[in-house]
Amino acid sequence: MAKKDSIDARHYDVILAPHITEKSTMASEHNAVVFKVANDATKPQIKEAIEAIYEKKVVSVNTILTKGKTKRWKGKPYKRSDFKKAIVTLAEGEMIDITEGAS
Repeated sequence: MAKKDSIDARHYDVILAPHITEKSTMASEHNAVVFKVANDATKPQIKEAIEAIYEKKVVSVNTILTKGKTKRWKGKPYKRSDFKKAIVTLAEGEMIDITEGAS
């Protein structure tokens, strides 16, 4: 495994963006942060990427694969993209402020 303090470009390929919703804001009160991640990302890869980018201790990672819905726009059907979310639980006393940039 790579050193924890080195940030590779592959870490940024795993973590795509923070997922900011009402529910994810409520989860932040319990040391959890929600991110959109690559569809093929595994839990160990997500944990390693968060620890390298944000330099925080990760306790657990839960993932959710959300299937894209079929919608209609101006009478024509289209399909939203599938995406994967990761709920990252941090160690006690740690927090990630997603409004500021990553290191």
